[in-house]
Amino acid sequence: MSKKLLSLILCIVMVASLLAGCGGTSSTPAQSSAPPASSKPADPAPEAKPADDEELNFAIIVKSYQSTYWLAAVKGAQEQMKIKGVNATFNGPNSESDIADQVQMFNDAINSKPDGIGLAACDPSAMLDALQAAKEAGIPVIAFDSGIPDAPAGSVLATASTDNYKAGVTAAEGIWTALESRVKNASGKIRIGVVNQDATSESITSRGLGFIDKIFELCKAAGKSPAVVGNDYYVGKAKDKGNEGSADVIIEVRVPSQTTTELCATEASAILNQSDTIGVFGSNQVAAEGILTANQNLGVLGSTDDKVIAVGFDAGSIIKAAVKDGTMYGAVTQSPLKMGEVTIDLLIAAAKGEPVSDVDTGGAWYNKDNMEDPSIAPNLYD
Repeated sequence: MSKKLLSLILCIVMVASLLAGCGGTSSTPAQSSAPPASSKPADPAPEAKPADDEELNFAIIVKSYQSTYWLAAVKGAQEQMKIKGVNATFNGPNSESDIADQVQMFNDAINSKPDGIGLAACDPSAMLDALQAAKEAGIPVIAFDSGIPDAPAGSVLATASTDNYKAGVTAAEGIWTALESRVKNASGKIRIGVVNQDATSESITSRGLGFIDKIFELCKAAGKSPAVVGNDYYVGKAKDKGNEGSADVIIEVRVPSQTTTELCATEASAILNQSDTIGVFGSNQVAAEGILTANQNLGVLGSTDDKVIAVGFDAGSIIKAAVKDGTMYGAVTQSPLKMGEVTIDLLIAAAKGEPVSDVDTGGAWYNKDNMEDPSIAPNLYD
């Protein structure tokens, strides 16, 4: 074969190869991992939750599991956790008198490094060092039920609670509707008792003082000379304590040595056994149930002029039953469910670095006539 013929054959082969490589008739074109330049853009990915709420973990410390009030607050928090997709652990001492136990629980919570801590302090003054430690660890703290007035600056970012002083005033106004004529028409000395479960918790002390100050004011406006006697803390903190020697209305304040229904009942008995007692106030569920426990042996409570008028605070099956049957004239309810919900909301915001502020979770007077009202009934936990 001549060299010219061989060159011609090679040229023909090369041209045929080029045509095969460029041909548009192939049914199996090569695949590419990159999309064609003219293809439609992919739909955007779903927007992620800010700060990944489901990864937030909180520690919630209540005052105790002694009353159903705290169980209601925990329930409110748990329901809100499910809605918001966050996690929390719950803890609390056996009794609201177990202050050291609660402080230890708070310190343990700091060591677990949560995204925030919700605290209902039994004794605000006992928590100050621990609050400083939480601040230094960068853990935001939200108080609920009770404020912590002397907390280190910046350690408690907000408080979710009832305006407790105002709630005590509401209780005084409620009992006054039954006592006003008896006070005005009294010819001798009369007595109105106050049973507070402690003299340390901000919620209890503010509530008790709200009641004391308002009853003092109302008695004075009725032409009487009232005086506050009994527990040194409340006597010292009252706006006006009067003069016991010349008083014709004694406002007697009693506080048990420990926070139990039984010891509150002992203090209530000391008031109810006085022949000149016409009214008594229990400033929370434990104190109110203590008054009702004392009455089981005495049988002096009721809603008529010949009985001692009792008013309470919070709810629970025992108080609700007593209000329904007239043993207790009425009570003031808070909203522990809402308090738990708001605490979770505030913790989430604080954990994200958002600004937070105090929230008044409200309170209202109730008696047998309005217990079923839609604005009251949801707050009357069992």
